[in-house]
Amino acid sequence: MSAPMRNFEPKEPVKLNPPKDDPISPELLATADGSDPAKVWVAIKGIVFDVSGNASYLPGGSYNVFAGKDASRGLAKSSVKREDALPQWEDLDDKEKGVLEEWFKFFSKRYNIVGKVTSANL
Repeated sequence: MSAPMRNFEPKEPVKLNPPKDDPISPELLATADGSDPAKVWVAIKGIVFDVSGNASYLPGGSYNVFAGKDASRGLAKSSVKREDALPQWEDLDDKEKGVLEEWFKFFSKRYNIVGKVTSANL
C-alpha cells in the first residue's frame, strides 16, 4: 500500500454533496462493510466517508479490510493488516500522522462525508 500522491485532486472532477455530521455508531459503521455494495463506508479520524462504488473496498478488494471501520491507524501506517484497521492514531509518530492527514485530504476530494462516528474523540 502506498501513500496517496501529494496532488489530492482526482483525475476526473468529483461532485460531492455538502458534508453531513450525522451521528454514526460503531455498530452502524460496521454494517457498511462491503457486503452490500450500495453501502460501503470507511472512517478516518472519526469522519465517515461513503466509498460505495469503489470495488477496492468490496469483499476480495485490496482495501476491504477498512470497509465498515475507522481505518485511521492502518492508513497512517500504510498497512492493510486487519489488526491495524483501528481508530487509534493519536499515539503515532509525526510522520505517520502526516501520512494519515494526506489520506484524509485524498478521501475528502473523492468521497462524500456521511457523518461522524459517535465514539470518536474529535
